[in-house]
Amino acid sequence: MSTRRPGKALYMISAVAQRYNIHPQTLRLYEREGLLTPSRTDGNTRLYSDEDLERLETILTLTRELGVNLAGVEIILNLRARMEQMQREVDEFMAYVKQEMSRGLGDWEQRLSTALVTTTPARAVRTGPDGAPPRDDEA
Repeated sequence: MSTRRPGKALYMISAVAQRYNIHPQTLRLYEREGLLTPSRTDGNTRLYSDEDLERLETILTLTRELGVNLAGVEIILNLRARMEQMQREVDEFMAYVKQEMSRGLGDWEQRLSTALVTTTPARAVRTGPDGAPPRDDEA
């Protein structure tokens, strides 16, 4: 069964290795270590998506330029994925809060307009001698 992702550009291992000037065995190692998960054809050929290539670029930057070992790369990538998940959760929570606030404001506006409609203009303006609103028997 194919695990290809439809509608996206896919690259074979040889093309990826050549593009990034790395040995195909390095890509296989990254896959064994769980750092990359290319899709597969029915014939079991690895196919790398643009997302896989972005992840590979991150791996190569960490290892080549920053000297991070593969265990460190795994930790960094896992932390990054967790941070992205947390950001999505915060975004969802903020959307929920905004929705609840607008609903609450809508309820408040409805209650206010109902209160204003049921109050006579004279009652809304008049106050008692102490500045308090008049009692029902005075209105």
